[in-house]
Amino acid sequence: MSRDSTFALGAFAALCLMSSVAIAQNAPPTFQGDPDVYKLIFEDQNFRVIETVRKKGVHDKVHGHPFPSVVYHVTDCDTRLYAPDGKTTDGHTKAGSASAVPVIASHSAENIGQADCRQIFIERK
Repeated sequence: MSRDSTFALGAFAALCLMSSVAIAQNAPPTFQGDPDVYKLIFEDQNFRVIETVRKKGVHDKVHGHPFPSVVYHVTDCDTRLYAPDGKTTDGHTKAGSASAVPVIASHSAENIGQADCRQIFIERK
């Protein structure tokens, strides 16, 4: 894993932890909070799989991640994450990489890159 990716993942994890403490857990899950960006493509009693396509320049709506998950980055993504308190964190992830995502009460994300950002989230319920 590159140094930039490691930094971005660490910053994302810190932002996630801060956001889960900062506000009540009432933000809707991704696919309900912004169905234009997040599509539920599979769900059963154990797992939920969500396809994400954040087009260039799109800032998605506030949402949460109610379950721990893994995100697989289908494309390179340059993302600005917004915590509930207004703090931002910029990160870059490489296509083909994956990372763990903790429970996140609320946040939003903006594609600040030059191309669409595509990801797959796998949540264990």
